Amino acid sequence: MSLIFSILMILLRVIELLLIFKSHSIRVTFGEVVGFSVFEDFNWILYFLGLLFILHVINSLLSISFAKRFTQVWLVIALLVQTALVLYFLKTLLPLGKDLFAYNIDDIILTVRSSGQLNFMTIGGGIILSAILFFAFNLANKHLNFKTKTSIAFTIALYWFLIFLYFVPLGESDILNEVKANIQLNKSKYLSEEAFDYFMYKNEYYFDFYLRSLDDALFIKKEYTDPSYPFLHKADYPDVLSPYFDSLTSAPDIVFVLIESLGKAYSGKDAYLGSFTPFLDSLESHSLVWTNAISSTGRTFGILPGLFAGLPYGERGFQELFEDFPHHQSLISVLNGNGYESSFFIGSDVSFDHQKEFLQYAGVSQLIDIHRFDPKYKKMPPANGFTWGYGDKEIFSNGLSFFPKNDGNPQLGIFQTITSHDPYLVPEREYYSEKFENHLDSYLNLSEAKKPEYREYQDIYMTILYADDAVKDFITSYSKNPKFANTIFVFTGDHRLPDIPMSSRIDRFHVPLIIYSPLIKRPTYFKGMISHFEVTPSILSFLQSQIGIQVPEEEVWMGQVLDTSRIFQSKIAMPLMRNKNQLMEYVNGEYILSDDQLFVISDGLNIDPIEDQVLKNKLTGEFEDFKNKNNYTIQTRKLLPVN
Repeated sequence: MSLIFSILMILLRVIELLLIFKSHSIRVTFGEVVGFSVFEDFNWILYFLGLLFILHVINSLLSISFAKRFTQVWLVIALLVQTALVLYFLKTLLPLGKDLFAYNIDDIILTVRSSGQLNFMTIGGGIILSAILFFAFNLANKHLNFKTKTSIAFTIALYWFLIFLYFVPLGESDILNEVKANIQLNKSKYLSEEAFDYFMYKNEYYFDFYLRSLDDALFIKKEYTDPSYPFLHKADYPDVLSPYFDSLTSAPDIVFVLIESLGKAYSGKDAYLGSFTPFLDSLESHSLVWTNAISSTGRTFGILPGLFAGLPYGERGFQELFEDFPHHQSLISVLNGNGYESSFFIGSDVSFDHQKEFLQYAGVSQLIDIHRFDPKYKKMPPANGFTWGYGDKEIFSNGLSFFPKNDGNPQLGIFQTITSHDPYLVPEREYYSEKFENHLDSYLNLSEAKKPEYREYQDIYMTILYADDAVKDFITSYSKNPKFANTIFVFTGDHRLPDIPMSSRIDRFHVPLIIYSPLIKRPTYFKGMISHFEVTPSILSFLQSQIGIQVPEEEVWMGQVLDTSRIFQSKIAMPLMRNKNQLMEYVNGEYILSDDQLFVISDGLNIDPIEDQVLKNKLTGEFEDFKNKNNYTIQTRKLLPVN
């Protein structure tokens, strides 16, 4: 049975590699990954079979028949799990790890349904595959009965093969190419290691942190005031935006547009895949644009706490603390306290990822989601009967029937799109299919030889084109409102989508950040590295300077202020959360620590590995200090004192 299992696992690896190279444009060759991939698989196969062998021997003492059935069941489960993990990887190019344990069963089912994978074909296929595997193992039991000498020969040959693989050079590890490293992983081994780490160490907390400023080179020197509240500080956040605006005569309306999966790789100036957002590109010449902006998380769950409150992550993202939020303030709550009315618009269920609870805590006065759309609007095309909700054009059109209000109060509006999300089913498919081809020709000027790489991801790129058109329609309609002249728009993405291969470990976080307004007098491109954490402190300082709003004397903002440098520099310090449960990156200045490897960051957020043990120790210490503060907040809920 072990021999059959090993053969099937290696066969599954070959199929995995063939499908990856067929489905994705990867800048590595089959030969570059196959050697280490097979070695990884043998490593996992022997480890798994070794554990199963111990159980098999114990069970055999009770009943040989039971032992065989028990072993068969676990071999079949292992093959089904590996198959499912391979299918997940083919879709995302990311291995499934401890982020699996960050979602409840309802969210997992919803996510699987949205991808179109939960249907009669996949369920039926799983049942048929299980039956075939049981049949194969039964045949093995009946007909593959080896003599002792043959078994010993198999074992010796296998171990010599492993020794050969171990000592034969497989090439240097390409630590810059995350996609290559992920392909080579055995997906079951990776998940088991992540699961072990999650369940063994999840309740270990250390509260030995230090109330000190991180670095004098950062923009803001924070004075931490109370060891019982480790993020609480006093700070002077300077107004960096006023030099680029006309003087305000009244409180401006502020509109945020959060575009699902909008990565810098395919939007705006110097997008290395070419830009698929022509309208947003046209706005850049009238805007303040940060070309080196990052999100705080690699998934949507972090956009609201990061952008609007600069909050720590908790264990699985701040919103997962919804049952008992630590007291905190946000851009929404501070503006509400200064006479603003706030509204939030989304086309899906706002309860997903507990966004609803976060927004309600912030005091959003008007919340419009999938349940409050006029019947005239149509939902997005379904995948196997499931749809996330309404497309981006419908979100903006429906939202404009509620916003902005004309009751004399300044307005804060937040629009969050959804169409550019798996399963990437664009409305008006024929129109956008033609537009996609025209875009490759007339906007990107691609050669015929280059076009196939983009056609592999046509469905994804079409949703980005659609989202851009939705923004165009929104701004065109909004510009007819008299309040447009006194409105500030902020456009950004929640993360870069992983389905198109990423160029580096920081690429998943690299997003556009555009501030557009008729009030801007000096449109400018900035190269200073910034994050979503810097947006709220900067806007509040701007409004305090311009119209005298009241801001808190003590804050817990983790950010600095938006860097308006015209040359590349980085004066921020922050951790990054890839997925829920995966706090694996830490940035300080122009350096990033990722998976215990140190890199230097340059313009365009390119990264290069460096060897500097002193600097690595410094960043590691700061990262651990943050984790300890973060864990303390989880346990005590002490973030901001209640006045």
